Amino acid sequence: MILPEDWEQNLKPELNQAYFQHLLETVEQAYTENVIYPSYHQLFRAFELTPFANVKVVLLGQDPYHQPNQANGLSFSVPKGQAFPPSLRNINKELWNDLGCELPHGDLAQWAEEGVLMLNTSLTVKQGEANSHRRLGWHSFTDDVITQLSESHSHIVFILWGKQAYQKAQLIQSRHTIVHAPHPSPLSAYRGFFGSQPFTQVNKALIRHQQTTIDWCLTH
Repeated sequence: MILPEDWEQNLKPELNQAYFQHLLETVEQAYTENVIYPSYHQLFRAFELTPFANVKVVLLGQDPYHQPNQANGLSFSVPKGQAFPPSLRNINKELWNDLGCELPHGDLAQWAEEGVLMLNTSLTVKQGEANSHRRLGWHSFTDDVITQLSESHSHIVFILWGKQAYQKAQLIQSRHTIVHAPHPSPLSAYRGFFGSQPFTQVNKALIRHQQTTIDWCLTH
């Protein structure tokens, strides 16, 4: 279980800490004892699809989907052919409202390949138990990911949906852009997520900083 080399180089001080070694051992043990999502080989998929130097946007989720056949290592994403969970359904609705296109499937790997780091604050979860791994140490690791990106990049757009994600704003330096709205879950989407035009907001911020935009309308 290793990160891609470019991420490993940039996160080395954190990866060498005792808590992270203990975290990896705990997670490996959990995979042998319980059903854990995502699958073991997809644990660091977000980092594999979006190299450190290529990160233009961070889309922050909470933890992986905890039902079978949903989590695939990217925040809010599910494998092709799987039904959209409620939050992804609402993201798709807002994509239509904002840009006039709809997702042909739920695998958001194309976004990741274009520079959107699809990061969950916890990278694993036990089947059927949302937030079950929030105390394992993942939050320390993903906080460091956000901090290192904030310190090393000249401009990133951070999409922080909901209160928990917005708490991470304190880790982000002022030269970056934060796109914030209520979470897309059915409990909060009607409180301001719908109509927030996050995809347009992100691309406008990228244009302001002479960066190429994200093609949010999936083509493959």
